[in-house]
Amino acid sequence: MKYGFWLPIFGGWLRNVKDEQMPPTYDYAKEVIQSAEKWGYDTTLIAELYLNDIKGIEHDSLEAWTTAAALAAVTEKIEIMTAVRPGFHHPAVTAKQAANIDHISKGRFTLNIVSGWWEGESRQYGGAFTRHDERYDRTTEFLDILKGMWTEDSFSYNGDFYQVEDAKLAPKPVQKPNPVLYAGGESEKGKQVISSACDAYVMHGGTVDEVASKIQDMKNRRTAAGKEPLQSFGMAAYVICRDTEEEALKELERITTVEDMSGYAGFKDFTSKSELEQRIQLQDYSVSNRGLRPNLVGTPDQIAERILEYEQAGVDLLLLQCSPQLEELKRFSNQVMPLVEELRAKVQN
Repeated sequence: MKYGFWLPIFGGWLRNVKDEQMPPTYDYAKEVIQSAEKWGYDTTLIAELYLNDIKGIEHDSLEAWTTAAALAAVTEKIEIMTAVRPGFHHPAVTAKQAANIDHISKGRFTLNIVSGWWEGESRQYGGAFTRHDERYDRTTEFLDILKGMWTEDSFSYNGDFYQVEDAKLAPKPVQKPNPVLYAGGESEKGKQVISSACDAYVMHGGTVDEVASKIQDMKNRRTAAGKEPLQSFGMAAYVICRDTEEEALKELERITTVEDMSGYAGFKDFTSKSELEQRIQLQDYSVSNRGLRPNLVGTPDQIAERILEYEQAGVDLLLLQCSPQLEELKRFSNQVMPLVEELRAKVQN
């Protein structure tokens, strides 16, 4: 199991807690990623939203790509997975930017392809927001151009959404043939695109059975598409680790009690503009990306046992959220990671 975390660019992950002591500043993000790298974390995921989806659209948030480039220069080992939404970017320019950050990081930069779901944000920032399947058609062209720019000496493309004429990109990325392309999606169209054109699959939080079913489905689709197996299956999860189960459940109740709706501006678009496999309740949305569904809530032993269940179901990357992030990532590293290793060794023996 590899361990990753969402970079805290919104000031926290809790829509019902105003101040999580996680300022949305570059200095705090740098402290978190440099510390996590020392504590054994493998990956950070930097979400791309131009509005603050957690604390409310009037609050501060960091921009993903400039933050990624800066952090690539001050880290040494950790993978920097940065989201990109085709509706806001031209793929040829994105290919150039990504190759540059890949060189800054010495081959640690990867992309999370997100087709988009927040129509209100698109109107504010001039993004292209169309019907659901058309967004994935755009994504397909976007991926075609990324790969072409990264691998061919001179590349041309004439699509419905993008045109490129004899474009040249140098230097090429450090990673060959390309930086890893992660993506998540639950609609039929989304799964078709991901299974045929991406390298790894990332999922919202789900139960063990839900996640195992998704993984098997994507493996079957990948085989049917005649592609090599996907490189990774990641899952988002919010962690509440405490000395006793009672303490953990008390914290769960605190963070899911809805009193202020300011952090729920994107809830309607997320649930109506995306084709989700599970209905999302307001309580689930208290933490982003359905992070409570894996139920990583309890004592270190309980959480370690749960993680091993997900590992056996096929998950090989956990993308964690927690609050306050610096303190909780350290607790997880010290108390949970070693227990997972011990449990795995017992099972194997």
